[in-house]
Amino acid sequence: MPLGAREVARAIRKHWMIESHHHHLDVTFREDDNRTLEKQAAFNLGIIRRLALNVLKVFYICKKPMSLRMKRFAICTNPEKHLENILLL
Repeated sequence: MPLGAREVARAIRKHWMIESHHHHLDVTFREDDNRTLEKQAAFNLGIIRRLALNVLKVFYICKKPMSLRMKRFAICTNPEKHLENILLL
């Protein structure tokens, strides 16, 4: 089945969107270093990481842009300050 340029471009963008998501999980949460042996626990941790990644993407700490890793660090250093804003998302 011949594909047009639009279908090929859509497939490429979809692939790189998934790769970008995995890159963020690895850089922000070091997901590749996870050594959880129990399958259900690993599955649950993956869900929690993806939820946390989505929260970090939409949460703004200050007016200047910050990397997701720096946002995570800032929230972890003073969680009481940011918890109410995170729960309001």
